[in-house]
Amino acid sequence: MTLSAQAPTPDSGTEQGMTIVARTQAQMVRRRFFRHRAALTGMIVFGFVVGLSFTSIGFAGVPGWWDKSYLDTGALMNQGRPTLSVIPEFLGGSGFHFGEHPFGQDDIGIDYFAKTMRGAQQSIIVAFLVGLVATTVGSVIGAVAGYYRGRAEAVLMRLTDVMITIPVLIIAAVVGRRFGDSGVVILGIFLGLVIWPSMARLLRGEFLSLREKEFVEAARAVGTSASRIIFRHILPNTIGVIIVSATLAIAGAVLLESALSFLGLGIQAPDTSLGQLVNEYRSAFTTRPWLFWWPGIFIIAIALSINFIGDGLRDAFDPRQTRVRA
Repeated sequence: MTLSAQAPTPDSGTEQGMTIVARTQAQMVRRRFFRHRAALTGMIVFGFVVGLSFTSIGFAGVPGWWDKSYLDTGALMNQGRPTLSVIPEFLGGSGFHFGEHPFGQDDIGIDYFAKTMRGAQQSIIVAFLVGLVATTVGSVIGAVAGYYRGRAEAVLMRLTDVMITIPVLIIAAVVGRRFGDSGVVILGIFLGLVIWPSMARLLRGEFLSLREKEFVEAARAVGTSASRIIFRHILPNTIGVIIVSATLAIAGAVLLESALSFLGLGIQAPDTSLGQLVNEYRSAFTTRPWLFWWPGIFIIAIALSINFIGDGLRDAFDPRQTRVRA
């Protein structure tokens, strides 16, 4: 008696008409992120704002393509009204063009487009410095507390609890009043030293979970040092949490800096920021609303786009999403 060859049993993916493709973690993260429409939109908007603000008026001594400065005064043209036109001619408009003063002029004839671009530059720099410092400090404190536990955890977490109980805006106001006229870099660093506790608590929880995993026990068994285990074995497995938290911290920092500048406690004159522009021209809301709306629009665009990017990164790094359809 001969035995017929048994046909191979198709896997569940083939039975359902799907092709399962093996991909690395980085490929799956990238694929999920670029399928997140809100995140892609946010990335495009944020890239446009950054590119426009830093290339138009120049930065760090590098000249831009816009020929006016945020410090130079001039004669008021058409009562300082914006010359920007975005309505095509076939719809009854004058076509798309910037004009001499696309965002209008302020009270003393300064080009408001240049002033808004300078404000966007300063707000973005402060936000990224705050995100960088807060992420670095919070990650280190959370990693040490979560791995060593014991007395180190008790001391660091009590420090974190104390920082959390103090209102962030009050500390930021004190820091802004003291260092607001010392430059955007110093202000960003000191604000970053205020908002790190949430990152520290989050990383501590991740380390408490990962330190009990088999690969950590194996590293300990072969005599690997604690610092190497923390920074070479555990920390890379928390990179998704760190990136997502950093983007949310940056978005929060944009609003925090805007609030401080609105209260007169942030970046000081003759420099400017978006929040300072909103505060400076809030009284002109009914007579010359463009002086209020332009910086407000940029604040909303920056904060929302970074939040959307953070949402996309959170979904992309979700470990529960292990399969991606081809």
